[in-house]
Amino acid sequence: MVNEKKEGASCITTHLLFPSDTPHYPYLLPNGWEWCNLEDIVCELKYGTSEKSLSVGKIAVLRMGNITNVGTIDYSNLVYSSNNEDIKLYSLEKDDLLFNRTNSSEWVGKTAIYKKEQPAIYAGYLIRIRPILIFSDYLNTVMNSSYYRNWCYNVKTDAVNQSNINAQKLSQLMIPIPPLKEQERIVVEVAKWISLIDTIKNSKEDLQTTIKQAKSKILNLAIHGKLVPQDPNDEPAIELLKRINPDFTPCDNGHYPVGWIETILGELFSHNTGKALNSSNKEGIFKDYLTTSNVYWNKFDFTAIKQMPFKESELNKCTVTKGDLLVCEGGDIGRSAIWNYDYDICIQNHIHRLRPKIDLCVPFYYYTFAYLKENNLIGGKGIGLLGLSSNALHKIEMPLPPLAEQQRIVQKIEELFSVLDNIQNALEV
Repeated sequence: MVNEKKEGASCITTHLLFPSDTPHYPYLLPNGWEWCNLEDIVCELKYGTSEKSLSVGKIAVLRMGNITNVGTIDYSNLVYSSNNEDIKLYSLEKDDLLFNRTNSSEWVGKTAIYKKEQPAIYAGYLIRIRPILIFSDYLNTVMNSSYYRNWCYNVKTDAVNQSNINAQKLSQLMIPIPPLKEQERIVVEVAKWISLIDTIKNSKEDLQTTIKQAKSKILNLAIHGKLVPQDPNDEPAIELLKRINPDFTPCDNGHYPVGWIETILGELFSHNTGKALNSSNKEGIFKDYLTTSNVYWNKFDFTAIKQMPFKESELNKCTVTKGDLLVCEGGDIGRSAIWNYDYDICIQNHIHRLRPKIDLCVPFYYYTFAYLKENNLIGGKGIGLLGLSSNALHKIEMPLPPLAEQQRIVQKIEELFSVLDNIQNALEV
């Protein structure tokens, strides 16, 4: 432990202040600034009380979990103490700086200034820094800089899932010291820029939320026939169905435009799941197959492709070809993607393969699934892990617009989504 130093100006002497042009110091400083070890500008670096002695009591005890990653103190999850000796030895004073000496590698060295929001002491994984001849706010600014984070990375001692910086190492941290008035100006200026950054960050988050809401609204309009105008010259949707079922009788058109039909998925797609993998299925030729872990919204992850044997009699049912719509049966129920590759692949039993019975614009139904999912309109049954059975999938209500309108809707969705995605990508740079 680094013990208390004498108070007052004698705590720091001229010979301990190093010239800023000395080559082996971290970097050159402006005229009027000096380098100094932390131990020479504080009255004490002191460990806190043992957490074993904590109990229900009258004074809050700050622990490492109360020091946030953004340099503030979180008072929402406190323990308390009534130990009078602890209260005497470890009471915090306004503008004390708390240093988190043990944490994950990323966050060891977190600091926060105690502003006397409420009476408190501090626990042993924290070190109390009580500065003199330097403002706490300026010191905290230095100790949240990239220079300081690099120093923490270089001096920390690593253990299992924990890193540590003890008081002895902390005492040797070199601090760039400007004149007191300049310290004040630096703190004010940094606070101004942090506030501006926070405003920009919050605005980005608000804009990202707005983008998400805009996409949701676009899908809503698309699925209800309000995104593009109807064309009276389009062939009515009922003619599509009559090609495979001349006796088809439409039900009430509900809230869809003239020329649209409300139907069920089973009228539009033939569908089935793939093959279950189990120890008894050992016959056949080994082939690549997709699991739900390979299928994401409108894309596929080929990082881990598995193989299992497929018999000749199973291939027709289990093979996916270009243009098929794949829908996850479990996990993220309803998650969908279109297989747009020029080669075939097999699927396992937790994926539904949807293949149009009639002329359809399959991307329109991908977006329909996205809309249904977002609005919790895809059911799932089961105990624990829910699943979308073939029977439930078959009965999902689906809109059927004229084919030409399906294509116009998809074109407009992709045009609008492209604009929103470009904005989203710019926000993430």
